[in-house]
Amino acid sequence: MNAHEALTWVVAQAPAPPADPGGQGEDFGKSSPVGLLLLVLFGIAVAFLIRSMTKHLKKLPTSFDEQRAAQAAPARARRAEAAADGAEEAPAEAEPEPAEPGAKGGTGTSG
Repeated sequence: MNAHEALTWVVAQAPAPPADPGGQGEDFGKSSPVGLLLLVLFGIAVAFLIRSMTKHLKKLPTSFDEQRAAQAAPARARRAEAAADGAEEAPAEAEPEPAEPGAKGGTGTSG
């Protein structure tokens, strides 16, 4: 074997593997009991969030009628909304008119 062949053989060899191959040792891909505990805790938290969201959604009305909402709002809230809309503009009416019995969303009977 001459020097040229020896040099070619040394250069062509694969480098030695590092001592820690990027965290892929014998425990690579295995989970610990701490991971299982975290998954269980996250599952419980999601269950409580869903339960709370369901309770809040049940409190919502089936439709959002603005006229009925304005009538149900206390006078203080209406004044605050009017002030927020424009401090220089005075509200046209202090109290909204009651809904007609035959109007959509009214409480009267039709017949």
